[in-house]
Amino acid sequence: MSSEHIQFVTGRLAEHALRAIVEPLARELGFAYTIDVLPITVAALMTPEWITRRLSLATGATTILVPGYCSGDLKLIENAARVPVVRGPRDLRELPAFFGREPRPADYGAYDIEILAEINHCPRLPLDKIRAVAKQLAADGADIIDVGCEPDGPWLGVAETVRALHEDGHRVSIDSLDPREIAPAVKAGAELVLSVNSSNRQAACTWECEVVVVPDDPRSLAGLDETVEFLAARGVQLRLDPVVEPIGFGFAASLGRYLKVRERYPDAEILMGIGNLTELTDADSAAINTLLLGFCQETGIRSVLTTQVIPWARSSVRECDLARRLVYHATQHRVLPKHLESRLVILRDPAVTEMPIQEMDRLAREIKDANYRVFTSGGEVHVVSHRLHLHDADPFAVFEQLRHSGPDGGLPKNMDADHAFYVGYELCKAATALTLGKQYQQDEPLNWGFLTRDELRHYLSSSPLGRGPG
Repeated sequence: MSSEHIQFVTGRLAEHALRAIVEPLARELGFAYTIDVLPITVAALMTPEWITRRLSLATGATTILVPGYCSGDLKLIENAARVPVVRGPRDLRELPAFFGREPRPADYGAYDIEILAEINHCPRLPLDKIRAVAKQLAADGADIIDVGCEPDGPWLGVAETVRALHEDGHRVSIDSLDPREIAPAVKAGAELVLSVNSSNRQAACTWECEVVVVPDDPRSLAGLDETVEFLAARGVQLRLDPVVEPIGFGFAASLGRYLKVRERYPDAEILMGIGNLTELTDADSAAINTLLLGFCQETGIRSVLTTQVIPWARSSVRECDLARRLVYHATQHRVLPKHLESRLVILRDPAVTEMPIQEMDRLAREIKDANYRVFTSGGEVHVVSHRLHLHDADPFAVFEQLRHSGPDGGLPKNMDADHAFYVGYELCKAATALTLGKQYQQDEPLNWGFLTRDELRHYLSSSPLGRGPG
């Protein structure tokens, strides 16, 4: 048993939730603990100076842990208590990870799948736009920028574009079947050509770069072997792409062709153009990308081509970058791809905890200030304040109740326009969380995985929306 004794400092509002988390943690990790509930409702409003004046060190305590929102110099508390003081996480639910119970493996993050990100319709775009898009794609995880051409070529500006991207530090590929635009692109710095079949394989021998071989007829793989043999005999470096088909147009059979090509060419480099699924399926792209990257990882397909045209797939490169790390770790370590990459869980949350209604009733009896606390529980939105507990599945109904909760059934005294806007915004977030099965915590952003955007914490400010420590 550890000799460590942690004194958790909190306020009245968070006491019961903190106990529910700390008790099993202490049992599992073997530390003693004390929960020190100071005379304040919202623990996040504490300051080191305020805590120092009210803290009494528990007998045997070796460490003090204060809320993550407690900003300022913790040395003030340490000098008074004469034990180390640690700032905890802002969210109580992060305490298990804070104590290392659920750490991500130290070697997590490696990958061996290359991402080619295509910029579609480049001939229609000004060069500065192409360069800006390429910069963002690279920041999102793209290894190669694929310059997408159009079938009515040749595009006379291809060399200038490839040269500019190459000078910007990008690796570049060219997506075209037309030798008249492929040749100047390669001369300008393109290192990979998508695609080569019987129609342009003769010219491919003069480009002195790697090419992606596709069949003349994807459904039968006709022409693939002949083109591979033709180019291999002439020393052309190549990758194979049997071509994945959209759902309803041979998707399952096309996956089978990848397996067949892998069996036929066990050592060959293979590429999959995954945009045929993400762009052509009415579904958010993150899960589709993860599944396809998992297929690629298991079958030794070490490069994928993706696009970001349709709105529901506009973050595909970032999704692929996260997914390739997840599937690599899962296959290398023979573990499930679960509880490793929460940033890919976007629509719903991995876990949702709710405050019991009885606890909210208790809060309404005990809190003294007139500020509003918003919760979700039992399929309803709840608003709790001094001697007030309103709830309904419809946030508009809750707000209507709130409007008539003041003296003589009128507007509450503290409900000015700013306060009303704030409460309405939080009610909207709460309703969204209920609809999607997400965790709601007042004044914190909803968790949208890697798409989460930070929010200013107005509730914890010194505005009418939240009062400082008393």
